[in-house]
Amino acid sequence: MTNSFADFGKAKMIFVIGSNMTEAHPVAATFVKDAVLAGARLIVADPRRTPLVDFAERHVQHKVGSDVALLNSIMYVLISENLYNKDYVDSRCSGFKELKAKVMEYPPEKAAKICGITADAIHDLARELASVKPAMLMYTLGITEHTCGVNNVLSCANLQMLLGNVGVECGGVNPIRGQNNVQGACDMGALPNVFHGYQRVDNPENRTKFEKAWNVKDLPAKPGLMLPQMVEAVGEGKIKGFYIFGENLANTEPDIRHVEHCLKSAEFLVCQDIFPTETTKFAHVILPAAAWSENDGTFTSSERRVNRVRTAHPAPGDAKPNWWIFKEIAKRMGHVWTSNSAREIWDNEIAAFGPSMAGIKYARLENDGLQWPCPNEDHPGTFFLHKDRFASGLGKLVPVEWTPPAEVPDDEYPLVLSTGRRLYHYHTRTMTGRSGGLNDLLREERADISAEDANARGIEHGEMISVRSRRGEVVVRANVTDMIPPGLVWMAFHFREGNANWLTNPVYDPTCQTAEYKACAVQIGKLT
Repeated sequence: MTNSFADFGKAKMIFVIGSNMTEAHPVAATFVKDAVLAGARLIVADPRRTPLVDFAERHVQHKVGSDVALLNSIMYVLISENLYNKDYVDSRCSGFKELKAKVMEYPPEKAAKICGITADAIHDLARELASVKPAMLMYTLGITEHTCGVNNVLSCANLQMLLGNVGVECGGVNPIRGQNNVQGACDMGALPNVFHGYQRVDNPENRTKFEKAWNVKDLPAKPGLMLPQMVEAVGEGKIKGFYIFGENLANTEPDIRHVEHCLKSAEFLVCQDIFPTETTKFAHVILPAAAWSENDGTFTSSERRVNRVRTAHPAPGDAKPNWWIFKEIAKRMGHVWTSNSAREIWDNEIAAFGPSMAGIKYARLENDGLQWPCPNEDHPGTFFLHKDRFASGLGKLVPVEWTPPAEVPDDEYPLVLSTGRRLYHYHTRTMTGRSGGLNDLLREERADISAEDANARGIEHGEMISVRSRRGEVVVRANVTDMIPPGLVWMAFHFREGNANWLTNPVYDPTCQTAEYKACAVQIGKLT
């Protein structure tokens, strides 16, 4: 997030697009609801009528996969009616001419046909967003889990810069991260193109610094493989050994049958996790890891805030802290790592070699923690980014073209399947599935469908139905609901049986390699 959760309570306008916050991020959603109750205006753009819509003054129910067309058309109106922040754009941004040329190709009358809403709705939305300054924009996986996910994010940034909403309190571009410490994992360099602190591996100075710090030579100058590329290479025999750390790939990746084939193909598969999962069944070695409450360390939240985690109880059996496991493996490979605690790892490695975190010393992580960038020990942390300037100097307005999902409905598969999370469970239920109370609240997957689609097929609420795609078929209970527009089916991937990922399409954004979980073509029908 460019901004902070503390901004929610002071916000004047909040634009939420592609985020079912009330179920996927209930704490963050509570902050948004509190902001509305305190007087903030809320606009929700989502194909479904999510519970957050009850708090919104406007619900823009656009079609799955039409976000770029919608956002480009909003910017068309802002520029055409001179509603954008010209002074901000002229002084703080580059690329306006190119952006304008592109968004002028998306008049509301054209975008309306792509988005499935009226041209008047687009005009009204643009004018509302321009009428309140500043406004916060929030998104989650409804924006990123597309083959055009990067373009969706760029469009969100374009809109906020055009309105002058970046670099100010209660503004910004604010992705609510998907799970605890997913921000921290990226910050620590769990990406193939950067060292920790987002220091690029293709920068010679960065490589030299880490070669010296780690006492190694010839660190790779090119980014490594993304997860889908790794899985595919394992299946093709190009990768012989595969180390899976805290990930249940056999349930979370699209087209489960193909993923299982790839996992079976590994000559040597290691899983490091806190519980047995569908993925550990394929492992040759399972390393038992301590859970978050059994270990000291840090989490970093969506707002870039680093917080302490303290051991609440000892790890069971042979389970060990993850850093200890990695250190012991390195030791057996002939490399001695000197840091011997979470504190030493942070102070001697993370802060010492990550400029944006240099001032976040372990001793300072009391109370509410600190938000990076925090370049020195006198720095209070950064509450919102880009206050005076962007990291690159000027904010880059990047024109992007709308592209449809990789798989669209046809006569054989006439409906769109979109996926996400439900309130009572999390991801593949590795943890929540071990809670009897949560299982009582939600014990099976279902397919959310509209009354119109149900009636057309003679489907009754609560009956078992078939959902089929080009990858496979699942049998789940029909949930006929007014949350879903005609033409859409919505499912989650929490349960092994009825998992939406038996059906989802293994296609990816070409830049970030995020899978298109939010759109594939399916058919539904009564069981025969």
